[in-house]
Amino acid sequence: MSDDRLVHIVDYQERWPREFADIGAQVRNALGDLAIRIDHIGSTAVPDLAAKDIIDVQVSVAAFAGFGPVAAALEGLGYVRRDDVRHDHLPPGAPHAASEYEKRYFREPEDARRTHIHVRADGRVNQRYAILFRDYLREHRAAALAYEETKRFMARWHNEQDKGALFYEIKAPVADIVTSAAEEWAARVAWQPGTSDA
Repeated sequence: MSDDRLVHIVDYQERWPREFADIGAQVRNALGDLAIRIDHIGSTAVPDLAAKDIIDVQVSVAAFAGFGPVAAALEGLGYVRRDDVRHDHLPPGAPHAASEYEKRYFREPEDARRTHIHVRADGRVNQRYAILFRDYLREHRAAALAYEETKRFMARWHNEQDKGALFYEIKAPVADIVTSAAEEWAARVAWQPGTSDA
């Protein structure tokens, strides 16, 4: 298996919030009001959680109609648009239309630290999901540690058994299980997203 297909889970790095802050400020300066929110999402946004050393950024936009200026601004920063990634994983039994999981996806500029920019439409299920998932793991340490242990096991199996996309195929339904608990928590505490991170 080539090294770029290996999955490396590393211990939490204190530098991750600072790295997001730099990236988020750069993206905010480029997008201005085109971005309704810019959030640090994924495991690197959860204190003390092991993760792949990739900064995940969610940019929330009003809609995908008229997306050209957003794409142009991100590409102007050197981010590379991946047109083959247009949707998030659709959870089994999801009551929502597939359009609720639509997104646009960009990778880091050449020679920059690994960064994934997920552009999602404000108010859609997948946009809310990313913030809720992060906030739930921040508030529920036992769930975060169980998620971490699962990812470490999957990464070892993925890397040692040369199973291709196994890590990602299993990670999505595991995240669905976490999200089910997160939704119950959100309803119980009347959760709402906080302010934008950038």
